Amino acid sequence: MNGENVIYLYPRFERFWHWFQTLLILVLLVTGFEIHGTYALLGFETAFTVHNFCAWAWLVLYAFIVFWMLTTGEWKQYLPTYKKLYDVGLYYTIGIFRGEPHPVPKSTRAKHNPLQRLTYLGIVTALVPFQIITGFLYYYYNAWPEMGWGWALSTLAYLHTAGAFAFLVFTIVHLYMITTGATFFTHTKAMITGWEEVEDAEAHAWEAKMRRDALVCPEPATG
Repeated sequence: MNGENVIYLYPRFERFWHWFQTLLILVLLVTGFEIHGTYALLGFETAFTVHNFCAWAWLVLYAFIVFWMLTTGEWKQYLPTYKKLYDVGLYYTIGIFRGEPHPVPKSTRAKHNPLQRLTYLGIVTALVPFQIITGFLYYYYNAWPEMGWGWALSTLAYLHTAGAFAFLVFTIVHLYMITTGATFFTHTKAMITGWEEVEDAEAHAWEAKMRRDALVCPEPATG
């Protein structure tokens, strides 16, 4: 595609937290399933230590992500909408295999289609807090008697593991979805460079100029 069909969609911090969060989730899944006894890779003690470190790191990162979204207005990108939701579902079940164009092309005002918005909103507001809460309750199990809690640890373990499987399913689907661009690595490249190729939407004039300038000058350190 030519330069006029490329828009600057993902700023530096968004790309940073996306890849860092991806790494944390993958490490948490690997170490978490080992702690659960699924396999032996690092050893229980090492897996436990790495898992807890990544959990704390993710909590800090999550706080920064929420702060960034609130202060930049990016939270609007995740507002749910049912407009064209049926069209998007039909596209991913039938249209994509017929080579049809996406019914909701990306733009700076709408990075995510209706299906993505609902999915990401559910993850950010429900699944992530669920894992954080069950994880910390799990971590502080020895303090339960002091708090007067008599819950069964096995129940909490199953709940936390169920959340992990939910993340695993999302990761697999997400990995597949990022290969459905114009080329196999189109969406991956966009999350590395910030520039997204679009099919039906023309880039705004300032975006085209910004891209040309970026080819000459590196991206500002402030992002």
